[in-house]
Amino acid sequence: MSAHLEKTLGTWQLWGIAVGLVISGEYFGWSYGWGSAGTLGFLVTVGFVATMFTAFIFSFTELTTAIPSAGGPFAYATRAFGPSAGMLAATACLIEFLFAPPAISLAIGAYLNVQFPDLHPKHAATVAYLLFTVLNILGVQIAATFELIVTLLAVGELILFMTVVSPGFRWENFLANGWVGTANPGDHWVTGAFAAIPFAIWFFLAIEGVAFAAEEARDVKKSIPRAYISGMLTLVALALGVMIFAGGVGDWRLLSNLNDPLPQAMKTVVGESSGWLHMLVWLGLFGLIASFHGIILAYSRQLFAVARAGHLPGWLAELHPRFHTPYRATIAGSVIGLIAIYSDNYVTFAGQSLTANIVTLSVMGALTMYVVAMLSLFRLRKKEPHLERPFHAPLYPYAPAVALGLSVICLVSVIYINLSIALLFGGLLTLAYLYARMRGNQWRSTP
Repeated sequence: MSAHLEKTLGTWQLWGIAVGLVISGEYFGWSYGWGSAGTLGFLVTVGFVATMFTAFIFSFTELTTAIPSAGGPFAYATRAFGPSAGMLAATACLIEFLFAPPAISLAIGAYLNVQFPDLHPKHAATVAYLLFTVLNILGVQIAATFELIVTLLAVGELILFMTVVSPGFRWENFLANGWVGTANPGDHWVTGAFAAIPFAIWFFLAIEGVAFAAEEARDVKKSIPRAYISGMLTLVALALGVMIFAGGVGDWRLLSNLNDPLPQAMKTVVGESSGWLHMLVWLGLFGLIASFHGIILAYSRQLFAVARAGHLPGWLAELHPRFHTPYRATIAGSVIGLIAIYSDNYVTFAGQSLTANIVTLSVMGALTMYVVAMLSLFRLRKKEPHLERPFHAPLYPYAPAVALGLSVICLVSVIYINLSIALLFGGLLTLAYLYARMRGNQWRSTP
């Protein structure tokens, strides 16, 4: 059986994947940044991170269109530096994409628990994993179409949220105590702004996952750049709008440690019994589902590509005989996510909640991959100057250099502030590398 994926995806479906992968970040997780830095300090952090992501995506698009592989950064790093660098990029990517879904699935469970108090969030999260694992196995066309639909609904809901709460918005609410975080109010705002970096990244985390679907795009040269650029612009606009409107409807400090800041912000304006509030809770599931479903699609392709290249057991690279999807890789990633969900009953790490640890670990994986990807871009420009590049990174070499420099600053900051989680992250990278070296005689030259 061929180990190549079918080319079925168009521009709109790729845009749906790009935005859908990320959009849950607009619904939860980011408000912890207020706890670290206050509204204004966090706004500075978001601007810094948005600049990094914009420069990164414009540069990353060159790699994605030049080397359209399901391996994404794994393929770019392998081609630029060899299999060891490829494995580093692959492991960092897998940490990012395998550990983000457990946090999102628990948020899905929390939303459902509001409506059904007897339903345990972890049980709901398990059902979500089972349902969307099956949906991803049934075919990429079905999965991508579903992703586009729920993403459009999620975007519409965020616009609806901003519209409904706008009558209660006051700038003085957003600006009040804006430079003082609630977690450590004695810290200087600059310290808080650096501590808030993981939560600002959560606004945009995983947009690069479109690269994993590039092998299945019908027209890589046109569709990938359009999807990436329009997706990034969409996310920046939504992130700023949601954050500003939520922070201006009342005392933002009451939202700074909640997993559901939008319903709580809306409650301040419309009251607890409003139909708008109940609609937001239900429709909020679409944003979470879009990201959850999209990331399953992404990590399954990454596991598939790494296994196809010989770094992981070959059985993970097997495609379903009927649906032509990497079904074993999809199932394996879901099993890892379910283990993470239930592990907090037995493991307490770094004195933080499971969600906070997962977000931080996922962010470390992402930032490491961004650094390797930008280094690969520079390396390939010199190593393969005649490589066909349907899209050239604008403002080269300045934009990629900005993306690389800001990624390094963010990574160092996150590691410094979260040393215990950084040790875990380093341990996972080391174990993956040692395992890959043991399989060294099975490595292939290309992913």
